[in-house]
Amino acid sequence: MAPKKSAAAAAAAAAAASTTPATTAPTTTTTSSTSSTIATKPTTSNTPQSIDTVTLNIVEHYQKTTPQRTKLIDAFMAFLVVVGVLQFAYCVLAGNYPFNAFLSGFSATVGQFVLTASLRIQTTEANKAEFPSVSPERAFADYVVGSLILHFFCVNFIN
Repeated sequence: MAPKKSAAAAAAAAAAASTTPATTAPTTTTTSSTSSTIATKPTTSNTPQSIDTVTLNIVEHYQKTTPQRTKLIDAFMAFLVVVGVLQFAYCVLAGNYPFNAFLSGFSATVGQFVLTASLRIQTTEANKAEFPSVSPERAFADYVVGSLILHFFCVNFIN
């Protein structure tokens, strides 16, 4: 059995490992059970730059190709997410004394998000082949009727 390292030796090894600069040369390590040398890949810092580039490309593509109507729907969906998170945080932090009110408000937020997602799917130009008989006007009318029914039940649930 190998001897155990002391806590001071382990802390010194961790500090030495964190203060050494990253190099592009491959490093080698040896294991005590075998005498073979294992080469590891060099560490590079290109990952954050590539993630930033991909994110910027996605945002540019979204801004160039998405119609204004769809952007408005997306902004409303983001607003609904923020409202739902705030309601849940308030329930956790301040308590949920009128629990029916919390359930009603949170259900209204989640239900409205689902209805809005359905509206977005039905009115997106890329999905016209899947909804050939649904015009944007009919999709919006369905959205309004569904919203009225949802809010009717939520208001009645409050008591």
